[in-house]
Amino acid sequence: MSMNREADRQDRPDGTPQAAPGPGGPPGGGAAFLLAQLGAHAAERFAERIAALDLTPAQAGLLRLLVQNPGRSQRELADALGMPPSRFVPFADGLEQRGLIERRRNAEDRRLYALHLTDDGLALLGRLREAAMAHEQDVTQALTPEEHAHLTSLLGRITAQQHLTPGIHPGYRTMRPR
Repeated sequence: MSMNREADRQDRPDGTPQAAPGPGGPPGGGAAFLLAQLGAHAAERFAERIAALDLTPAQAGLLRLLVQNPGRSQRELADALGMPPSRFVPFADGLEQRGLIERRRNAEDRRLYALHLTDDGLALLGRLREAAMAHEQDVTQALTPEEHAHLTSLLGRITAQQHLTPGIHPGYRTMRPR
């Protein structure tokens, strides 16, 4: 391999430049590295975007879970998020204090509380959806609609093959209450 990286560069079929592979593999890393790099970037940008709504990504995730499955117990929600119940209770307390969720006695087992979104929680969820759609568009703006659909399909296959729970970010397992 020559010492001149420009001479080693090959163009892609669409004419855009592509650097030649370095000693450690493909330039910029392989697919797993690029997914991790983009995932960290996208997660950070999403957190910044929803901070304007006074939400963390984990809080946004719980609101999404509750609109999809209202009335689930705290234990079920903690399990779904992969979060220990001892961390989930203060996490939910903060959202309840803000009037976004409410605890109601479970009709089938009075020892349990069922969590529900309030009207304020539903309104905030609407603003969260708008922020999420803008985020999706921002992160994928380099793709055509067809490429976006194809990438989403491929990532869905990888997610399923890796046995990841759809819609649940693995970072919830390590998050701390705010």
